[in-house]
Amino acid sequence: MTNSDPKASLPRTAVPAGIVDPVASARAELKAALAAIEIKGNVPRRVEEASERGILKARAFARRNPIAAAAAVAGVAAVVGGVVWVLARAVSR
Repeated sequence: MTNSDPKASLPRTAVPAGIVDPVASARAELKAALAAIEIKGNVPRRVEEASERGILKARAFARRNPIAAAAAVAGVAAVVGGVVWVLARAVSR
């Protein structure tokens, strides 16, 4: 099912070309500006998308080089364990 509408391929933050009516042009510009503000201001969604990209990259790295991925996981675990140990020791004194 293909969509032959050229506007369908535009991002939400783009203003379609060829609008002659100044009122319609202003509305399109306002709509695009509000969409851009929504995208930039929605921090939880941006964090979720960034974490999904990171997970995909980590999985691809683990498929390409499983030994290095295991070493990286062990290194992160050692660093986190060390930080927890230092904090626990500081709190107990």
